[in-house]
Amino acid sequence: MALTGIQIFKLLPKTNCKKCGFPTCLAFAMKLAQSGVDISKCPDISEEAKKSLGDASAPAIRTFSLGTGEKAVKMGGETVLFRHEKKFFNPCALALNIKDDLSADDLAKKASEVANSEMDRVGQKLRIDAVSIECVSNDSAKYEAAVKLVAGKAPEAAIILNCKDASVIEAAVKAVADRKPLIYCATDKNADAMANIAKTYGVPLAICAEGLDALSALSEKIAGLGVEDIVLDSGVKTAKDILENNTQIRRSALKKGFKPLGYPVINNVQRDDSLLEANIASVAIAKYASIVILSSIEQWKNLALYTLRQNIYTDPQVPMQVEQKVYNIGEAKADSPLMITTNFSLTYFIVSGEIENSKVPSRLAVMDCEGLSVLTAWAAGKFIASKIAAFIQESGIDKQISHKELIIPGQVAILSGALEDKLEGWKITVGPREANSIPTFLKNKVA
Repeated sequence: MALTGIQIFKLLPKTNCKKCGFPTCLAFAMKLAQSGVDISKCPDISEEAKKSLGDASAPAIRTFSLGTGEKAVKMGGETVLFRHEKKFFNPCALALNIKDDLSADDLAKKASEVANSEMDRVGQKLRIDAVSIECVSNDSAKYEAAVKLVAGKAPEAAIILNCKDASVIEAAVKAVADRKPLIYCATDKNADAMANIAKTYGVPLAICAEGLDALSALSEKIAGLGVEDIVLDSGVKTAKDILENNTQIRRSALKKGFKPLGYPVINNVQRDDSLLEANIASVAIAKYASIVILSSIEQWKNLALYTLRQNIYTDPQVPMQVEQKVYNIGEAKADSPLMITTNFSLTYFIVSGEIENSKVPSRLAVMDCEGLSVLTAWAAGKFIASKIAAFIQESGIDKQISHKELIIPGQVAILSGALEDKLEGWKITVGPREANSIPTFLKNKVA
């Protein structure tokens, strides 16, 4: 069981040296108890205390990365069952399954779908994170060739080697070992061979077993063989079973401190019916999956799953925000209209979408109001004439446009007079009160 801050404090040097970055040893202990800092940050702790604290301070769910580089996906490390208690930290990875018996052209096409799957939503880049290459040919050379081809066509995606034959998978692991692929998966029958491959190449290993008792027993066996980075697959396929098993796994790890189930979870939700697959994937994303394997990645499905994942893995106590700056929407020119709004993500998403719908190239100045909507920010004194004027002047936008006209939201029309006083030489135009009126407003303006 995790130690309390006071219990940890008793094992620290108590010198208040500040070398760890905290003002006191007690403050460091409290942060360590919340899994907010690593024990290695204390340079003076004794080896005995470090050993005692090592296991106690380790996260209940093991943390490691799927893939390498900037696009690697961090998994595990969650600390709560419900996001309102704190937040969920590491969004699950979405993976496209590709079978190795496809032609080279089809393999390349599917891998390219993954490479080109990125979307921009409310200021965040969202994408399919991984490719799962499934061995259906039972041919080692064919599988290795397919893995190399897919890896080359999707160079930033994490790789999942979906094969249960140790004699087939080893060559594929060796071929892409530098990408730290996930071996999927070890079973009770091939556990020794798969664990040996995972250890030899230093890659994570997924384990598959029917039911949680069998899964935890296999987990203990694999860990005993020296594999540290493990992913759990309890073999469930239906939404009901995914909900039940994933919840039991998370609860066992967090509430009971049951280490054999303290690992990230993978759910293979592939279906012939794409809509049904999206629904099952939604359950897995909402209920603790760290990896979800899909059979197809149509854009409509991607957007739905990206949006769900993005919403679940935001901090419920902090409004979603976009970066403060002036955004070009369309091919904005010097005479294009200039509008302004706040940096609440939903506000930005709706307003920018309506500007796009208008087909009128424009600029949208997004002002940092701590993630508040227009009316809320105005009421809080964050979206007022003096601050808007300072933002516009500091942005340097006047050097990019041939006019000095700023369109403000109709909901804060009261600011127009004060803004004209603060922004000398500027014309302040009151725009629509509702975002859905923006297209008509802009079309009439440039007509």
